[in-house]
Amino acid sequence: MLHFDESIEILKNLEIENYRTKALYIVDALGYVLAEDIIADHNSPELPTSAMDGYAIIHEDMTLGRLRVDSINPAGSSLKAEVIGGTCIKTFTGSLMPKGADTLIPIENVKVDNDEIVIMEEVPQGFSVREVGENYAKGQLLIAKGTKIDFPQIGVMASLNIANVLVYEKPRVAILSTGSELLELGEEQTNDAQIRSSNNYILEAIVKKYDGIPLQHGCIKDDKETIAKEIAVALEQSDIVVTTGGVSVGDFDFVKDVIYALDCQVLFKGVRVKPGQHIMVARKDDKFIIGLPGFAYSSTVTALLYLVPLIEKLQQGKSSLHIVKAKLKESFVKRAKKAEFTACNVSLLHGEYYVDFKDKKVGSSAILTNMLGDVGLLVTTEEDTSKVTGDEVNVLLFG
Repeated sequence: MLHFDESIEILKNLEIENYRTKALYIVDALGYVLAEDIIADHNSPELPTSAMDGYAIIHEDMTLGRLRVDSINPAGSSLKAEVIGGTCIKTFTGSLMPKGADTLIPIENVKVDNDEIVIMEEVPQGFSVREVGENYAKGQLLIAKGTKIDFPQIGVMASLNIANVLVYEKPRVAILSTGSELLELGEEQTNDAQIRSSNNYILEAIVKKYDGIPLQHGCIKDDKETIAKEIAVALEQSDIVVTTGGVSVGDFDFVKDVIYALDCQVLFKGVRVKPGQHIMVARKDDKFIIGLPGFAYSSTVTALLYLVPLIEKLQQGKSSLHIVKAKLKESFVKRAKKAEFTACNVSLLHGEYYVDFKDKKVGSSAILTNMLGDVGLLVTTEEDTSKVTGDEVNVLLFG
């Protein structure tokens, strides 16, 4: 079995030959990853502009104390009048500064007396004047390729008159849960050995949360021929096929055999990680198959560790998962000489993260309820030992 770090390096070093891209209307591109650089094709503003409502003046004229108001300059108007000595022009937020003026004195700083203003409070030269290129300069890289598009990016692109933008297509992820004991939602239980499937639903939620497009294939019985057919169909339809169950060493664990039989490259099978040591990842061209364990907690954790990075890899995105430093509020017993990912309660107090294990059960990798609450995953390497209260640890947050 691979060292956990080695398995992650394999994923990081994958090179994708052909990324799928498409053009989208900018608002529809929310949540997608940008597939092109956004570069300013003009200065913003292109000319000196007023940042407030007030009066455009020549700064040295403030010593006069009173100035005649020559005209008015609404935003969007093409004013021809210039400011000359002893005069001013009433100017509004967003208006171009009149020629001759170098300062804007706010309305609040003056008193109007017929056709003149009386200066009550002076301002420095250049006050409230937006210089050319204050927002951005022509030729400036504003949004880099690989950026996930959010509302600020949409606003900036609109200001550049960009209506449609090139993005990476979100990967399609086919989800299959194997196991003759599994029941779909609403399906009637006919014997005590049957259990309700949760893996395919939590995987669908994970795919949606981390910017993939889920294709739900539901539950499949432990039949090698059926599994082979379903995986082949899923691989045709999707960029990633993710399965749960059937990758261990049992008599009915057929998924690993089916993956080996496909014309694909097995990147790794088996990692020294808890939970999920039987994880399997294979590649066929620019498509991937991930075989996750069947226990619910185990499949959830390994989906976060291996499926989410592949979803991001296929759209050149940045990881939503991140590791923070935290302090233990109670001791932690290291139970295996493997990389371990242990559900823990995470709290933030005075800018520091803290971890405890209240109500977290110790047992098999099936305890999905351990993921409820304000939860993260305490990360320990196979070289780590048990920890005591107050120790600093690494915690994986879910973004």
